[in-house]
Amino acid sequence: MDWAARREAMVTSLESAGRVDDPATLAALRAVPRHEFVPERGRDSAYADTPLPIGDGQTISAPHMVAIMTDLLDLSPGDAVLEIGTGCGYHAAVTAELVGPERVFSVEYHDSLAGQARDRLDRLGYGGVSVRAGDGTRGWQEHAPYDRAYLTCAAPDFPDAVVEQVRPGGVLLAPLGTARQTLVRAHKREDGSLNRGDHGGVRFVEMQ
Repeated sequence: MDWAARREAMVTSLESAGRVDDPATLAALRAVPRHEFVPERGRDSAYADTPLPIGDGQTISAPHMVAIMTDLLDLSPGDAVLEIGTGCGYHAAVTAELVGPERVFSVEYHDSLAGQARDRLDRLGYGGVSVRAGDGTRGWQEHAPYDRAYLTCAAPDFPDAVVEQVRPGGVLLAPLGTARQTLVRAHKREDGSLNRGDHGGVRFVEMQ
Protein backbone atom coordinates (compact mmCIF):
# COMPACT_ATOMS: atom_id res chain seq x y z
CA MET A 1 0.00 0.00 0.00
CA ASP A 2 1.45 3.38 -1.02
CA TRP A 3 0.35 5.31 2.07
CA ALA A 4 2.34 8.41 1.13
CA ALA A 5 0.54 8.68 -2.22
CA ARG A 6 -2.83 8.21 -0.56
CA ARG A 7 -2.00 10.86 2.03
CA GLU A 8 -0.94 13.28 -0.70
CA ALA A 9 -4.19 12.62 -2.56
CA MET A 10 -6.16 13.35 0.62
CA VAL A 11 -4.40 16.67 1.17
CA THR A 12 -4.72 17.65 -2.49
CA SER A 13 -8.45 16.89 -2.35
CA LEU A 14 -8.93 19.02 0.77
CA GLU A 15 -7.02 21.88 -0.81
CA SER A 16 -8.92 21.66 -4.10
CA ALA A 17 -12.25 21.64 -2.26
CA GLY A 18 -11.27 24.85 -0.47
CA ARG A 19 -11.48 23.20 2.95
CA VAL A 20 -7.96 24.30 3.87
CA ASP A 21 -5.52 26.72 2.32
CA ASP A 22 -3.03 27.51 5.10
CA PRO A 23 0.36 26.19 3.92
CA ALA A 24 1.38 25.25 7.47
CA THR A 25 -1.77 23.19 8.00
CA LEU A 26 -1.32 21.46 4.65
CA ALA A 27 2.29 20.64 5.54
CA ALA A 28 1.23 19.18 8.88
CA LEU A 29 -1.40 16.98 7.24
CA ARG A 30 1.20 15.77 4.75
CA ALA A 31 3.66 14.97 7.54
CA VAL A 32 1.45 12.91 9.85
CA PRO A 33 0.80 9.27 8.78
CA ARG A 34 -2.94 9.08 9.54
CA HIS A 35 -3.08 5.36 8.79
CA GLU A 36 -0.88 4.71 11.81
CA PHE A 37 -3.61 6.16 14.05
CA VAL A 38 -6.42 4.03 12.63
CA PRO A 39 -7.12 0.50 13.92
CA GLU A 40 -6.09 -2.26 11.53
CA ARG A 41 -9.68 -3.15 10.63
CA GLY A 42 -10.34 0.36 9.30
CA ARG A 43 -6.94 1.17 7.89
CA ASP A 44 -7.97 0.92 4.24
CA SER A 45 -10.18 3.96 4.85
CA ALA A 46 -7.51 5.94 6.70
CA TYR A 47 -7.28 8.63 4.02
CA ALA A 48 -10.97 8.91 3.25
CA ASP A 49 -12.46 12.19 4.41
CA THR A 50 -14.61 10.64 7.09
CA PRO A 51 -14.48 9.94 10.84
CA LEU A 52 -13.56 6.38 11.82
CA PRO A 53 -14.09 4.36 15.01
CA ILE A 54 -11.05 3.86 17.25
CA GLY A 55 -12.62 1.99 20.17
CA ASP A 56 -14.36 2.84 23.45
CA GLY A 57 -17.11 4.56 21.48
CA GLN A 58 -14.68 7.21 20.22
CA THR A 59 -13.67 8.28 16.71
CA ILE A 60 -10.81 9.83 14.80
CA SER A 61 -12.17 13.03 13.25
CA ALA A 62 -12.50 13.43 9.50
CA PRO A 63 -9.39 15.01 7.96
CA HIS A 64 -11.30 18.10 6.81
CA MET A 65 -12.45 18.75 10.38
CA VAL A 66 -8.92 18.44 11.75
CA ALA A 67 -7.79 20.85 9.03
CA ILE A 68 -10.55 23.37 9.76
CA MET A 69 -9.86 23.29 13.49
CA THR A 70 -6.11 23.63 12.93
CA ASP A 71 -6.67 26.68 10.73
CA LEU A 72 -9.02 28.28 13.26
CA LEU A 73 -6.55 27.82 16.10
CA ASP A 74 -3.98 29.89 14.16
CA LEU A 75 -1.05 28.06 15.73
CA SER A 76 2.52 29.35 15.84
CA PRO A 77 5.76 27.56 16.76
CA GLY A 78 6.19 27.52 20.52
CA ASP A 79 2.52 28.00 21.40
CA ALA A 80 1.47 26.02 24.46
CA VAL A 81 -1.63 24.03 23.49
CA LEU A 82 -4.13 22.12 25.63
CA GLU A 83 -6.11 19.39 23.91
CA ILE A 84 -9.14 17.81 25.57
CA GLY A 85 -9.84 14.40 24.04
CA THR A 86 -6.62 12.70 22.88
CA GLY A 87 -8.40 9.78 21.25
CA CYS A 88 -5.91 7.97 19.04
CA GLY A 89 -3.48 10.92 19.10
CA TYR A 90 -3.81 12.01 15.46
CA HIS A 91 -4.99 15.55 16.13
CA ALA A 92 -2.27 15.99 18.75
CA ALA A 93 0.34 14.92 16.19
CA VAL A 94 -0.94 17.47 13.66
CA THR A 95 -0.81 20.15 16.35
CA ALA A 96 2.69 19.04 17.32
CA GLU A 97 3.87 19.55 13.73
CA LEU A 98 2.98 23.23 14.09
CA VAL A 99 3.98 24.12 17.65
CA GLY A 100 6.49 21.40 18.59
CA PRO A 101 5.69 18.15 20.44
CA GLU A 102 6.87 19.47 23.80
CA ARG A 103 4.23 22.21 23.63
CA VAL A 104 1.22 19.89 23.32
CA PHE A 105 -0.60 18.72 26.47
CA SER A 106 -3.51 16.34 25.96
CA VAL A 107 -6.09 14.87 28.34
CA GLU A 108 -8.00 11.67 27.52
CA TYR A 109 -10.88 10.32 29.60
CA HIS A 110 -10.24 6.65 28.78
CA ASP A 111 -7.15 5.08 30.36
CA SER A 112 -6.78 2.56 27.53
CA LEU A 113 -6.89 5.18 24.78
CA ALA A 114 -4.48 7.44 26.67
CA GLY A 115 -1.93 4.65 27.00
CA GLN A 116 -2.26 3.59 23.39
CA ALA A 117 -1.97 7.17 22.15
CA ARG A 118 1.09 7.80 24.29
CA ASP A 119 2.84 4.71 22.91
CA ARG A 120 1.82 5.48 19.34
CA LEU A 121 2.97 9.09 19.49
CA ASP A 122 6.30 8.01 20.95
CA ARG A 123 6.79 5.38 18.23
CA LEU A 124 6.05 7.89 15.47
CA GLY A 125 8.41 10.58 16.73
CA TYR A 126 6.00 12.68 18.77
CA GLY A 127 7.17 11.44 22.16
CA GLY A 128 7.40 14.99 23.47
CA VAL A 129 3.60 15.27 23.49
CA SER A 130 2.31 14.94 27.07
CA VAL A 131 -0.74 12.69 27.46
CA ARG A 132 -2.58 11.86 30.66
CA ALA A 133 -5.82 10.11 31.50
CA GLY A 134 -8.31 12.18 33.44
CA ASP A 135 -11.34 14.42 33.50
CA GLY A 136 -11.01 16.87 30.63
CA THR A 137 -13.41 19.34 32.24
CA ARG A 138 -10.62 20.09 34.71
CA GLY A 139 -8.04 20.84 32.03
CA TRP A 140 -4.40 20.38 33.04
CA GLN A 141 -3.43 23.10 35.49
CA GLU A 142 0.19 21.98 35.84
CA HIS A 143 1.20 23.34 32.42
CA ALA A 144 -1.02 26.46 32.32
CA PRO A 145 -1.29 29.09 31.04
CA TYR A 146 -1.94 27.96 27.49
CA ASP A 147 -1.95 30.00 24.30
CA ARG A 148 -4.57 27.75 22.73
CA ALA A 149 -7.04 25.11 23.92
CA TYR A 150 -9.40 22.92 21.94
CA LEU A 151 -11.89 20.13 22.52
CA THR A 152 -12.24 17.16 20.19
CA CYS A 153 -15.53 16.22 21.86
CA ALA A 154 -18.80 18.11 22.21
CA ALA A 155 -19.59 19.94 25.45
CA PRO A 156 -22.51 22.15 26.55
CA ASP A 157 -20.01 25.02 26.89
CA PHE A 158 -16.31 25.63 27.32
CA PRO A 159 -15.36 24.04 30.67
CA ASP A 160 -14.65 26.75 33.27
CA ALA A 161 -11.28 25.26 34.22
CA VAL A 162 -10.14 25.17 30.60
CA VAL A 163 -11.14 28.82 30.11
CA GLU A 164 -9.24 29.79 33.25
CA GLN A 165 -6.11 27.98 32.07
CA VAL A 166 -5.93 29.90 28.77
CA ARG A 167 -4.05 33.19 28.96
CA PRO A 168 -5.76 36.49 28.15
CA GLY A 169 -5.43 36.97 24.41
CA GLY A 170 -5.51 33.21 23.86
CA VAL A 171 -7.95 31.20 21.78
CA LEU A 172 -10.37 28.38 22.60
CA LEU A 173 -12.11 26.14 20.08
CA ALA A 174 -14.76 23.48 20.61
CA PRO A 175 -17.91 21.86 19.26
CA LEU A 176 -20.56 23.18 21.64
CA GLY A 177 -24.10 21.90 22.11
CA THR A 178 -25.84 18.59 22.72
CA ALA A 179 -28.60 17.70 20.25
CA ARG A 180 -27.24 20.31 17.85
CA GLN A 181 -23.56 21.23 17.86
CA THR A 182 -21.76 24.29 16.56
CA LEU A 183 -18.02 24.76 16.18
CA VAL A 184 -17.22 27.83 18.29
CA ARG A 185 -13.97 29.81 18.32
CA ALA A 186 -13.50 32.16 21.26
CA HIS A 187 -10.91 34.84 21.94
CA LYS A 188 -10.24 35.38 25.65
CA ARG A 189 -10.36 39.06 26.54
CA GLU A 190 -8.16 40.68 29.15
CA ASP A 191 -11.03 40.64 31.65
CA GLY A 192 -11.46 36.90 31.18
CA SER A 193 -14.66 37.06 29.13
CA LEU A 194 -14.93 35.36 25.75
CA ASN A 195 -15.56 36.90 22.35
CA ARG A 196 -17.24 34.06 20.45
CA GLY A 197 -17.73 33.29 16.80
CA ASP A 198 -19.68 30.41 15.24
CA HIS A 199 -18.15 28.33 12.45
CA GLY A 200 -20.94 26.05 11.35
CA GLY A 201 -22.74 22.93 12.44
CA VAL A 202 -20.68 19.86 13.35
CA ARG A 203 -21.14 16.44 14.90
CA PHE A 204 -18.73 15.07 17.51
CA VAL A 205 -18.95 12.41 20.19
CA GLU A 206 -20.03 13.93 23.50
CA MET A 207 -17.56 14.76 26.24
CA GLN A 208 -17.34 12.32 29.12
